Amino acid sequence: MAETAELISNLDCVEAEMSYVVDDGIPAVRYVDWPEEEHKAHRPAYETRRMRISNGRANIGDFTLPTHGFKFLTHDTAMQDFFDEDEVRRVYYPETEQLIKAESGARRVVVFDHTLRTADESRMEEGWIRNPVHGVHNDYTERSAPQRVRDFLPDEADELLKHRYGIVQTWRPINKPVESEPLALIDGATIPEVGFIPYQRRYRYRTGETYHIAYSPEHRWYYFPRMTRNEAIVFKVFDTDPEAGVRFTAHSAFSDPTTPANANFRESIEMRALVFY
Repeated sequence: MAETAELISNLDCVEAEMSYVVDDGIPAVRYVDWPEEEHKAHRPAYETRRMRISNGRANIGDFTLPTHGFKFLTHDTAMQDFFDEDEVRRVYYPETEQLIKAESGARRVVVFDHTLRTADESRMEEGWIRNPVHGVHNDYTERSAPQRVRDFLPDEADELLKHRYGIVQTWRPINKPVESEPLALIDGATIPEVGFIPYQRRYRYRTGETYHIAYSPEHRWYYFPRMTRNEAIVFKVFDTDPEAGVRFTAHSAFSDPTTPANANFRESIEMRALVFY
């Protein structure tokens, strides 16, 4: 098994299908907890494209937030049980704030949300754990990013929004090494300034919005095979400063063709943070 793991980690690349949105010109809307409005929904169509996904471990030191929109790093955690909500907020929120502050150069970081993901259906029955997302997307838009500032820092929002701010996320495996459904990211410098399709998720009391991404042959994809619990990816999903390099990235889980038949379920945690400069 160790030889197999080493072989997989040393692969230059894999090829896999990625699910891209197709822009039909109709605003994409989903009603999450509002069934009486569901007749107004418009779910977008998607197409699959077979993409080359390069092994980022071959040149880990090249990736930075300004040049690619993401960075891979070794980062230990004091967490014992990521499925313990109280421990995540008590231990992992402060850890993540310090990590993002160090990597982004922000003067202030506020973690406001997290998501646990697994392909283990028995875990998903607990309700607050989600499955990996297969669909090329970026979590925030020109509309939804400032709304998050207003949602979580309402008394300060007017002043904060006058200055540079952004949203930076982290991704980390939480148990065994990732053998299936790994995370892949597009080099943000290869995403044209077109193909960002807003997708609204309307709740009764708020509206969220993400960008789903249309296919471009310019996209260059990367992943970091067999990530472990002491490794993390930090990545941008929004930045107001066009002079700060990459402003957005895009990401997706994918079906890895090197996944062994008896692979571990992928279990991971995503953290989302407001950053102020």
